[in-house]
Amino acid sequence: MKQILLATAAGLALAAGGLVPAHADAPASSCPLTSGSGPIKHIVYLQFDNTHYLRDGANIPSDLEQMPALLAFLTQKGTLSANNHTQIISHTANGILSSITGVYPDRIGTAVSNSFGYYKTNGTVGFKSDFIYWNTVVDTANDPTPVLLAETGKNAPAPWVPFTKAGCDFGAVALADMEFENTTTDISTTFAGTPALAIANASSNKLADFEGIAIHCAQNSALCSAANNGVADKLNDEPGGYTGYNALFGHKFVAPAINGGSSSIPDLLGGTITGFPNFDGMWPKVTLAYAAQMLEAGVPVVYGYLSDAHDNHANTSAPAAYGPGEAGYVQQLANYNAGFAAFFQRLKNDGIDETNTLFIVTVEEGDHFAGKIPAGCDGIHTPCTYSRVPHGSVTIGEVDVDLTRLMQANGKSVPAAGFDIHYDMAPSVHVYGNPDGESAAVRQFEQDVATLTLTDPVTNQTVPLAVGLADRAEMRLLHMYGVGGSAPDPLRVPSFTIFGTPDLYIETYYASLCTAWTSASDYACEQPAYAWNHGGIQSQISTTWLGIVGPGVLNHGIDKVTWTDHTDIRPTILALAGLKDSYLHDGRVLVEDLDPAVLPTAIAGNLVAYRTLANAYKQLNAPFGTTALASIAYATNGVATTNPATHSAYLSTMNSYNTAREALVAQIRSYIEAAAFSGGPFDAATAGTYAAQANAFTQQMVTLAAGAH
Repeated sequence: MKQILLATAAGLALAAGGLVPAHADAPASSCPLTSGSGPIKHIVYLQFDNTHYLRDGANIPSDLEQMPALLAFLTQKGTLSANNHTQIISHTANGILSSITGVYPDRIGTAVSNSFGYYKTNGTVGFKSDFIYWNTVVDTANDPTPVLLAETGKNAPAPWVPFTKAGCDFGAVALADMEFENTTTDISTTFAGTPALAIANASSNKLADFEGIAIHCAQNSALCSAANNGVADKLNDEPGGYTGYNALFGHKFVAPAINGGSSSIPDLLGGTITGFPNFDGMWPKVTLAYAAQMLEAGVPVVYGYLSDAHDNHANTSAPAAYGPGEAGYVQQLANYNAGFAAFFQRLKNDGIDETNTLFIVTVEEGDHFAGKIPAGCDGIHTPCTYSRVPHGSVTIGEVDVDLTRLMQANGKSVPAAGFDIHYDMAPSVHVYGNPDGESAAVRQFEQDVATLTLTDPVTNQTVPLAVGLADRAEMRLLHMYGVGGSAPDPLRVPSFTIFGTPDLYIETYYASLCTAWTSASDYACEQPAYAWNHGGIQSQISTTWLGIVGPGVLNHGIDKVTWTDHTDIRPTILALAGLKDSYLHDGRVLVEDLDPAVLPTAIAGNLVAYRTLANAYKQLNAPFGTTALASIAYATNGVATTNPATHSAYLSTMNSYNTAREALVAQIRSYIEAAAFSGGPFDAATAGTYAAQANAFTQQMVTLAAGAH
């Protein structure tokens, strides 16, 4: 405790807005983040929920355009990749998890999120949230596997481990699964057998005291001592073991440890944080205040989550979605911008800037606005207004669709055994009993869903329910099933997945949302409380952005050319920091935007070949690469067909293709990972051969998709 007090009391620097604690670095030898990449002393990783670089309305500035303090920092000091992509299904939990681990959802157990279905021993389906602490299991009675499940069948390696093993304390601010996500099992399991449990049980507000905030410490770090209520950081399956490491959990324990014993933390815009506000309250003024305080206390690596700006966070008693250009939306973005401006100024006063700190700022998913943007408004000079009055005058809101009632309205029958779906615009479907994906019941259900249409209340047009379908063979290709086609946990593999028309939110509980004010239909209605759909395969959902600033990063401004996705973030961070994971990533190092001087010699000497191979590899393997997008068209035709011969031919081709493709992906992944992290060779001839093979596989799927029409 004394060591931390000395660090935070080392000095004060006068800054605009008041006194700002001066930064005191942890001893340089305790956290060696520098290899060939320059003087990296800190890493700041920030991930937004649903925040857009592209405009949702042609005349309305985008989210990032309305945050010039952030946009200018990324584009004037580093590179903003505007051609970044999500995974499938595109949601908060697996978007974050793919980003912070560098692997696709099939290698971490979260192919469906933000919760997933799993089969119970009686054949029915339970649902488990993906928002849990890292070492949580699904269901001790029905499915005792870890929620975050690696292809080994064990708990996936935790993302903070390479940092803590290197001697670096690691702060987590509300970013998925690295801190407590509930006030029950996360607390009781982690605090069991420690004095912290009694303190937690006595708390009158466990959410504020213990959710959302954590520091994972290096061995022998004073910050996570027992005197500070540090407890063992339990990771029983971590490769190489993980004993002797402690962590602090919750604002109640973290705040005093990083702020001189005080139980509160000043936010960045003049307020005070007396407890974790909840995950929807993580505005920049809050998240970045925690981050700055941790950095100033000598925590060199901080990862944080930022709430989306298009939902009404100001009035949580009446949550509602804002539309593009709506006054509340514009005001929230102005507040976000002010928070970032204060953050960068505070860090600069502390001596923390792009010369010694690696900044990564990104978003976990895009989304589609379900509504009608009024003509003549830009949000800045002329606010956009939306009607939320029921019975025909609603101009904002997703279309809630009851799948069961829609089936009945179209003369179709649901499976006799029963089924459940994960409510979403891209719902996974689970037929009770977990029948084989090619069973008669599943095949009939798939065929019936393919024919469903309805009137979209937003557009008044007849639209199909589904724009794509994925059976288990296709889910395997999309990284939704399991490595090599056999999931580590077969109980959580859906029967099939529906990719819906973008305005739609597909569910089976129509009565609870729609009957009070529906007008024209008994199976669908517009729901104004929710207006931003995600999970689907539309480009505005799958295309996101990634900003990188810091030592070793080139100032390219906006990079619209380089194709990247979430899994590329992790290997790029570790390559710059001189660290490595215990497993192979699905992503690759983003050499296009890095100084060649910080790259391994073998790669730096063959940059063109590396870029060529990396792009071919991503287009072959990524869930939104060329191969995957073509495969969705091919699979939709093969799944929807009522011709047994056509379906059989599709299935045989897809299974063979998957096996061969996975073998090539494994070879390429090993080759580029070894070159990046293990001193392996990289030469133009080998890279060219691999790239040609990858491109041939991609072209094969493009040809199959074209022939399916």
